[in-house]
Amino acid sequence: MTDVGTTSYTLMHKHKPVAEIELDPATVTISSIGRVYAQHHVPVGIPVKKGKVDRAALNEWWSGRAIPASRDGIAEALLELHLSTTQKLLDKSYGLSLSDHYWIRPSASSLKWSDINFFENAFTEDVGNVLFGKGASDAISLVSPDNTTDGWLKKKWAIMEGKRCLVKGGSGAVQQEPYNEVIATRIMERLGIPHVPYELIEQEDYPYSVCENFTTPQTELVTAWYIMHTRQKPNHVSVYQHYINCCEALGIPGIVEALDRMIVVDYLIANEDRHQNNFGAIRHAERLEWIGAAPIYDSGSSLWFSKPLGLIGSDKRLTCKPFKQNHREQIKLVTTFEWLNLSALDGIEEEINEIFQGSIFVDEARAQAIGRGVRGRIEQLQELIFTLQTQGRMDDQAADVRQDIAYSGRLEGDERAHE
Repeated sequence: MTDVGTTSYTLMHKHKPVAEIELDPATVTISSIGRVYAQHHVPVGIPVKKGKVDRAALNEWWSGRAIPASRDGIAEALLELHLSTTQKLLDKSYGLSLSDHYWIRPSASSLKWSDINFFENAFTEDVGNVLFGKGASDAISLVSPDNTTDGWLKKKWAIMEGKRCLVKGGSGAVQQEPYNEVIATRIMERLGIPHVPYELIEQEDYPYSVCENFTTPQTELVTAWYIMHTRQKPNHVSVYQHYINCCEALGIPGIVEALDRMIVVDYLIANEDRHQNNFGAIRHAERLEWIGAAPIYDSGSSLWFSKPLGLIGSDKRLTCKPFKQNHREQIKLVTTFEWLNLSALDGIEEEINEIFQGSIFVDEARAQAIGRGVRGRIEQLQELIFTLQTQGRMDDQAADVRQDIAYSGRLEGDERAHE
């Protein structure tokens, strides 16, 4: 596809036509929406009134599929690809993603989902390699699931032993995020919490986390951000309760239990970036049936990943998302701890040290400090559970987050905000 020529498309949901749209060739944004074929298949959280789709909301959803401008190394990658913005990559691969089943089909085309989707068809790592700073080949293919990856860290999709796997890097001098994903995996394994398992690999001496795609040719992820836009939030309702209300109205099962576990894990690992696109629910793409909460994924911005050695284990300058501004308030949302066996984490410090063993980025002093920090949070949580059993759970709306801001590795004012 090019920037000139056909700009008329059909927004598709797998095999089903959803709506006719026009794309502005200069900006690759939606300039108009025509006939709506399947209102129930319009992306979750996009208002449809009297048969008309809200163009501004659909544009935000469409633009949100693009690689964020905050992605590490994106300026250099765009130069290599001869593109001005990441938005320009969207139509090169028909807007296809490995998270959901939406795509755009040129109006004059007879393309079928079965012919082009990335779940079942091979793809090159050309775009991913450029995003990783490896340079472009002479005959680069821009048809890639990497065009619709979110987040600020370097990442790419790869087919490994026939499986679609996401490879994600770290940041800064200690490159800690890939190790953190593995530590979070081990903690959730011990506690019996549904999660996406991550493994650690090294490429050219740098650490990367690898996880298999948790959506399938039948299922897709809908993030909390869009679920929370299915209903207007009353001022007197907390962010947490609003999410529960939205999920219950949609008929998503098991959300309270899943949130209990997510909040506990995020407390234990001092997660600083559980923004509203880092959790959600899974549904069947064709039947539109909700299966339940998504397994916990993307936990790398944790364990004091951006803090100096002296602040590891401390609550100072520790941010919290998605519901409360600090973890001590957020843990009060947990409805029951009866499922939690903290003794299952005995010896976790030694396992953390083993994960960091041999790292040229995280030295022994930092690894041991992280282990002590996790042990400290386990002990703090045990004390808090005793207090909460006496006082009862609380949802103090005054402690609610004010904005949903995804960490971008930059100063807070530069971070992408959802208001």
